[in-house]
Amino acid sequence: MTENVWTRWPSREALGRRESTRPKRLLAWTIRLLGAAAVAWGTFQDSRGWVVVAGVAGVLVAGALGWGLFRATLDHRLWPSLGVVVLLFGLAVAAEAGGFGTAALIVCCGCAVASVERMPLVTALPVAAAGFSFFAVVNDDAVLVTAAIIAVMALAGYSLRLDAEARGQTRRLLAQERAARAAEAESAAFAERARIAREIHDVLAHSLSAQLVHLEAARLLIERGADRGQILDRVVAARGMARDGLEETRQALSALRGDMTPLEDFLRDLVHAADGAEVTVGGERRALSAEASQAVRRVAQEALTNVRKHAPGAKVRVALEYGPGEVRLDVRDSGGSPGELAGAGGGYGLLGMRERAELLGGSLDAGPDEEGFVVTLKVPV
Repeated sequence: MTENVWTRWPSREALGRRESTRPKRLLAWTIRLLGAAAVAWGTFQDSRGWVVVAGVAGVLVAGALGWGLFRATLDHRLWPSLGVVVLLFGLAVAAEAGGFGTAALIVCCGCAVASVERMPLVTALPVAAAGFSFFAVVNDDAVLVTAAIIAVMALAGYSLRLDAEARGQTRRLLAQERAARAAEAESAAFAERARIAREIHDVLAHSLSAQLVHLEAARLLIERGADRGQILDRVVAARGMARDGLEETRQALSALRGDMTPLEDFLRDLVHAADGAEVTVGGERRALSAEASQAVRRVAQEALTNVRKHAPGAKVRVALEYGPGEVRLDVRDSGGSPGELAGAGGGYGLLGMRERAELLGGSLDAGPDEEGFVVTLKVPV
């Protein structure tokens, strides 16, 4: 619901001076003090004795009430603001009765202008009317001159109000922009932490799963009373997987630092360790983003791990194709009898790879084909 313009207070950002610079505040206070000194000198230069004391006391009281009006309007407190205005009007009447006509006019006109600048219009208009009426009654100038002066002061007060509102709107927009930048930086930090967590998880899941396969095989061989050499082969293989996991950890850290080996070299090194595996690369090669490159690497690792677990001895073909708008990875195996350790591991590898692909705007499909099993990754580039 839109707030009524007549009953709306100027915003706290508009009424306050919190965003002002120190030199600007010092300049404003210097101008105020010089103006007050000039008014006091012009008013009290021919006065003597108690009149001067009373005049100075009146100036101090008017300054204190003016500060009270500033604070009350800043806090949007209507009745305290009106109470301070009434006291200022009373002080102006007393100053006029005591022979300080100039000071009285300054107080009344100041109240009128300040009310237009800082109070709701429905309240400011009666206050301004009272102040300008006092000015019209006391002022000795011609009617047209008095009317012109009143119009100028009213326009000045409204201009100050519009200027304050513009400043307040600017400050609110700046505050919102700062908040948006802070939220964006926090979101970027969360995204980076999530990416690091995915890299660590993928490395550990791949390495530990492979180690688990060989260690579980060693356990089964021990239970069946197998030859010591067979058991030792499995343990040595697990040790090799641990070594490979350490190397993959180094690669993941290099990826996080933006320093990775070429993707084609990585795939060739990966399939070199797999029996009966081959890799082909097609299309116009191009540099990929760190996230896209890591997605291809992790899917290739996970797919080859699954082949070792579910179709040991199967022939594997890894194809990397650079298309006009995407890069595609196919990992196909020729099928085979499931290994006796096919159930080892958590079974969440391909699910994690699919989530990684979807975060990049791509897709991952996995399922049987005519020969065996195929994993297809598509990542936009």
